[in-house]
Amino acid sequence: MKPLAGLLLALSCLLAIAATGSVFELSYGHPQLGVGLTTAILVVSGPGTVLSLWMAIAWNNRSS
Repeated sequence: MKPLAGLLLALSCLLAIAATGSVFELSYGHPQLGVGLTTAILVVSGPGTVLSLWMAIAWNNRSS
């Protein structure tokens, strides 16, 4: 695995954890950081997870 692909994969994992935590916080009904900030974290981390995972796969498959 290429180093940048590994960093992107780690970022994808971190963002996935943030998205999952945000879903649970919003489902519970009383997010610790407030509804607005928790929703913002979810909106950013959801697509960010998919994008960084896709970039990690693409970067690792590049021939150089």
